[in-house]
Formats: sequence, structure tokens, C-alpha cells
Amino acid sequence: MGVFRALLLLMLLAGAACFAAYAVSGQARFRGYGLRLVRWTIFAGLGFFAVLIAQRIVESW
Repeated sequence: MGVFRALLLLMLLAGAACFAAYAVSGQARFRGYGLRLVRWTIFAGLGFFAVLIAQRIVESW
């Protein structure tokens, strides 16, 4: 679990770095990279919480 949390945090930080690079340089490709990274981070986070919920349901039976 800790590795997955660290991976999510790194993905968010990489997205923020891309947005910062876009703000400094004005190159649209960095904005695209940042949006893709944030989108995949959200999907990974939703998957993470789905697994946690499934574990709780299985443990409660």
C-alpha cells in the first residue's frame, strides 16, 4: 500500500511540475503532459480506493 501511495504522490508532483513548466515556458505540450498525468493519477486513485473498499467488504463477511 505504501508503494502505491508513494506512486500516486509522485504522479501528482510530476503533473504539478509539468504545469509549472507550462507556466514558465508557455509551451502547450507541457500543459498536455500535465493534464494526462493528472487524469491517470485520478484513475489510479479511484482504483486504489476501489480496492480498499472491496477489501473492507470481504473482511466484513
